[in-house]
Amino acid sequence: MDRLTYQATAPAGAATPAGAATRRPVTGSVHSWDLSTGVDGPGTRFTAFLAGCPLACLYCHNPDTWRLRHGRRTTADELVAEAGKYTAFIRAAGGGATLSGGEPLLQPVFTGELLHRFKHELGLHTALDTSGFLGARASDALLADTDLVLLDIKSWEPGLYRKVTGGRGEIAPTVAFARRLALLGNEVWVRFVLVPGLTDGPDNIEGVAAFAASLGNVSRVDVLPFHKLGAAKWEAVGRTFPLAGTPVPTPEQVAEARGIFAGHGLYAV
Repeated sequence: MDRLTYQATAPAGAATPAGAATRRPVTGSVHSWDLSTGVDGPGTRFTAFLAGCPLACLYCHNPDTWRLRHGRRTTADELVAEAGKYTAFIRAAGGGATLSGGEPLLQPVFTGELLHRFKHELGLHTALDTSGFLGARASDALLADTDLVLLDIKSWEPGLYRKVTGGRGEIAPTVAFARRLALLGNEVWVRFVLVPGLTDGPDNIEGVAAFAASLGNVSRVDVLPFHKLGAAKWEAVGRTFPLAGTPVPTPEQVAEARGIFAGHGLYAV
């Protein structure tokens, strides 16, 4: 199956004798879910990791989510019921529900259904963790049900962006999606992974920072230090971790990157 054209199933079913419409459950491919704090949006979050991603980022710590077959076919009903077990705790902790991956917008129907139900049935704050590469697939209705977008900007320089994404990505779709979010007024947290010798060039960081500052809806920037915690997952899926010899950034390097974002008036952590 072409990973770039897949959408979750949500067809209308046959009408009942009385004329009332029924429909099949909305389904998608889910790799896993977890309860997390501080990394997937504000407060304690119910985070679902959807399977499938069109990119192959060199520093990815979840390569086991790249293909749809890496997930389990799951209905929206199942996932909403699972999240519902924790709603009281999540609300008390000032959290919500986040869709991550993989890339959730590879399954836009499923993603839209989940965001809508998390927000309107469970009353949870909703967040979408995305690269923006497939941002054109997000309907206005999906974004209206999204309280926060965690936008992962891989790099600013076009050639470097393509290199970071394993030769599969372009910066232009992310830029277009970010500008659309600004027009719609969606709150955005920019995420930027700092990799020594790859994404840490001052001009590259400056480009991301200047763009983020120009949008007017970026309330936070997460400078995420590169790590190797997912290296074993690369081996598990039969691949060689391409950044095995790359050092993690020093605290000074992280502080310098954050300083560039702060210099543009952005709150960087």
